[in-house]
Amino acid sequence: MFVVGSGARHLGDEMKRFSGDILEVEIMKFPDGEKYVRVLGSADEATVVQSTFKPQDEHLIELLLLGDALRERGAKRLRAVVPYLAYSRQDRVTKEGESISVRAVMKTIGLYYDELYVFDLHNPETLKFFPGRAVNVSPARAIAGYFKEKLGDGIVLAPDEGARERAKAVAERLGLEFSHFEKERISPTEVRMRPVDVNVTGKNVLIVDDIISTGGTMVKAATLLKEMGAGKVFVVATHGVFAEGAIERVSKAVDELAVTNTIPTPVSRISVVPDILSL
Repeated sequence: MFVVGSGARHLGDEMKRFSGDILEVEIMKFPDGEKYVRVLGSADEATVVQSTFKPQDEHLIELLLLGDALRERGAKRLRAVVPYLAYSRQDRVTKEGESISVRAVMKTIGLYYDELYVFDLHNPETLKFFPGRAVNVSPARAIAGYFKEKLGDGIVLAPDEGARERAKAVAERLGLEFSHFEKERISPTEVRMRPVDVNVTGKNVLIVDDIISTGGTMVKAATLLKEMGAGKVFVVATHGVFAEGAIERVSKAVDELAVTNTIPTPVSRISVVPDILSL
């Protein structure tokens, strides 16, 4: 049985087409801004789908309230599917006195939920903070399916070595070569990028990452690839956390920009719903 929170309403219609097991809920705000949720039914086991994009705190509180309401109705086992997990990039202390925010979020979710499923977590090692079973779900299958015909006999690249495994996962499903960009600081204000050990001349290229925010790295990478003689350049990310103007900036530099629908955006062209329903 699925429960769809307001942070996943953009996924709800597609989920209903493929799964009739959707438990209705009433979600509203009190005049003072506090959230109200009411579960219109009961289930021994339920899966709450709730993405926690902006307003992040509101969506997180709603996820907790839905868990509490389901427990109140007698649910014995609950799973949280969080396509985009807020605070996931705050995963370490850089200055004395800071919190490890993703730890606080995961521990709190664990008060109500037995299992947690997150799509393409920024640092999968942080799953250890969740007290129950926690899974990092890869969108590689969905991304590969979307770009299979567009990319042809191309190359898959990660924008840096840290994202190499994401590029590898997509490339393996496509049967293509993969690599990553290497960054070299040549002055205090200038960083040089280059793809490692691949020839992009005449090849279509897909750049894969987990999150796009400002899009600056993607624009620089795409411009470099064009200068090196690449064919079409595509950019994809799991989460479109776009700063103002980022979609326009990246779109002008590439042949196509696409992200999954973990967050609703004008370029959310790749659906993770089949992956959610298969969990």
